[in-house]
Amino acid sequence: MARSWWGWGNVEDAVSGAELESLLSRVRALTSGELTGHEPPDVGSLDLPAPRVSPPEALAALCSADPADRAAHAHGKAFRDVVRNLHGDLRHVPDLVARPRDETDLVDLLDWCTRDGIAVIPYGGGSSVVGGVEPRFEDRPAVTVDLAQLDGVLEVDPVSRAARVQAGVFGPRLEAGLRPHGLTLRHFPQSFEFSTLGGWLATRSGGHYATLYTHIDDMVESMRVVTPAGVAESRRLPGSGAGPAPDRLFLGSEGALGIITEAWMRVQERPRWRARASVRFADYTAAVAATRAVAQSGLHPANCRLLDAAEALINTGVAVEGGVLLLAFESAGHPVQASLDRALELCRDHGGEVREEPAGESTGDTWRSSFLRMPYQRDALARHAVIAETFETACTWDRFAELHAAVTDAARKAVRAVAGDGVVTCRFTHVYPDGPAPYFGVYAPGRWGGMVAQWDEIKAAVSEAIAASGGTITHHHAVGRDHRPWYDRQRPGPFAAALTAAKSALDPSGVLNPGVLIP
Repeated sequence: MARSWWGWGNVEDAVSGAELESLLSRVRALTSGELTGHEPPDVGSLDLPAPRVSPPEALAALCSADPADRAAHAHGKAFRDVVRNLHGDLRHVPDLVARPRDETDLVDLLDWCTRDGIAVIPYGGGSSVVGGVEPRFEDRPAVTVDLAQLDGVLEVDPVSRAARVQAGVFGPRLEAGLRPHGLTLRHFPQSFEFSTLGGWLATRSGGHYATLYTHIDDMVESMRVVTPAGVAESRRLPGSGAGPAPDRLFLGSEGALGIITEAWMRVQERPRWRARASVRFADYTAAVAATRAVAQSGLHPANCRLLDAAEALINTGVAVEGGVLLLAFESAGHPVQASLDRALELCRDHGGEVREEPAGESTGDTWRSSFLRMPYQRDALARHAVIAETFETACTWDRFAELHAAVTDAARKAVRAVAGDGVVTCRFTHVYPDGPAPYFGVYAPGRWGGMVAQWDEIKAAVSEAIAASGGTITHHHAVGRDHRPWYDRQRPGPFAAALTAAKSALDPSGVLNPGVLIP
């Protein structure tokens, strides 16, 4: 398989043929627009600027100045990244791409860059959707440090149920290393196939499971991080009250404080029992209330994903007035049908209608297939001048109705202003006893050559609405450079000062991922 330099995933898996025609047909029914297809530029035609820096002889074998390599590492995989790539707009590219073979190589690379004032951008799978891997600055050269060669499952401790794993390992390889032991990390973000453990840790990734162990934070036993000031390694412990937790400093630090090289991760036995169902609602408010009841029941479903009517129609083909709740339970130790039955009781209490669906043809199966294809479909729509992008947040249950109304209204007004018409959808990706994580989708006709500006206007409007309604600027997409203005307002001032001081202590030359998290 060949990775796409400009878009998501593998070239061979791109949307084409009957799938493309079906996708475009559904979009025509929802929005206006010509849907004219455009081809991505050949990477050889991009005319990238010459590298501004050369590595020392001892590091030359680790570094690549190949134009295709530099182009592929210039952006992440957000809609605005894909659109800029389609237009050949790569105004910021790394001067070199370095691939350390081990931690010693990484230390040597950091020493060189620190000494010469070269920006260092840590790179896992490159699936950032918030500008987290983009060298978006003019004042210095940049070296992207790709950790793909640090990709092993080094140790498995079956007694404690933990595994020592290198940061550059991609999701499928990580699970393959655990499978012979009957274990799993059970962390499956949508980017699972094309993202790494280090990326999950550096961005506080949220996995596919809706309750209980949702964020990667909960699965960390200890971490090892290389910084310009030295190597930080926390002790393996199930828990500790010894002051602030060291790992919490680096979780979510997005490469601005250090480069994660490995971690001991808490793993689980692989599930054996499963049960699932879908519930349809005629009223969205009732659907939200049912979802809250399940989230607060202590049943801990693996999937508790509420799709509003538009989301259900677009991605499952189900026409419903209020919404569809997808429920699933799984366990390695006991049958789970009783848990599902209790959750369905709660849903019926709120007017939910449980549908009997044959195995392999359920609404959940349709959703899962659509979920995995969404990034490829997004790319296909971008090539046909359609704005297709998402944004997400989290809030407490008592604020959800107000936030949902404000954000949806802001999104629709912005879409009308920049595109004339369009569709705004909402689903819950995760639910907690105290609140949901709403994930919004926007589909609207774009102007070829102007879609980045169109999306940036929509994004700014919805981000302001999220902030004003008490939501977080991001639940699991990280901060990067795109969320910085709202992140700066969300975090407490004393914490911002402490984070800046930590940056100065760990990275005194300011070379690590400049512009991410702090100025």
